[in-house]
Amino acid sequence: MHDAALMEAALAAAEAAGAVALRHWRGGLAVERKADGSPVTAADREAERAARDWISARFPRDGILGEELGVVRPEAPRRWVLDPIDGTITFVRGVPLWGSLAAVVEGDRVLAGAAVFPAVGEALCAAPGQGCHWNGARCRVSEAPRLAEATVLVTDERFTRHPERAGGWRDLAMRARVARTWGDCYGYLLVATGRAEVMVDPVLATWDAAPLQPIIEEAGGVFTNWYGRRAGLVDDAVATNAALAAEARRILGAEVVSR
Repeated sequence: MHDAALMEAALAAAEAAGAVALRHWRGGLAVERKADGSPVTAADREAERAARDWISARFPRDGILGEELGVVRPEAPRRWVLDPIDGTITFVRGVPLWGSLAAVVEGDRVLAGAAVFPAVGEALCAAPGQGCHWNGARCRVSEAPRLAEATVLVTDERFTRHPERAGGWRDLAMRARVARTWGDCYGYLLVATGRAEVMVDPVLATWDAAPLQPIIEEAGGVFTNWYGRRAGLVDDAVATNAALAAEARRILGAEVVSR
């Protein structure tokens, strides 16, 4: 299956999850706590099940890894990675800046990624060499060359799991024109479409990161872990436009970007 078809398939899987999630949004769902303390709702599980059903009907030999329902066919060389509601805290508070994510991965290589934002009517999909598509049209990161002109974003500026990184974020935020939170996957949408220049996440899971790498890179940006390693399977991330890539990572305390 060629990259363009996988990109469209990833988008369709994310849309399947997003459509179910949207039906539950602002519906007064009960919130449970997972073992790690993070929230989960029936909407998360039902949305992931919808994406899994879509994938299994069309790619029965592929593996699936999802945030809520675990792994199936772990021995498969190609697998789908799902986050049915990225930004569950945002979702349960009735804020529209949540998304549904899907990626196709082979080994350590991300073949395609998609992120849909049903509550605001936006969608992204990308695959290596195919560009990044925003609601069906090609999109690009901004060309802003100076932090003084930049909007920088973070999911949670408290950096509770990595307090040693907070100083770098504060320095970056002070140098930027605008600094905002309410990040999660929505921050990456803003970077990929040129509406922000930097998105910082001190903690990510595979199902968060994998869809975002091709989205940012195919939009002309730079996606690395905190220490400058280019990879889709990372546990933290810095996404930037190309012009500010080195400077932003230097201020954050990252290493030289590895392309």
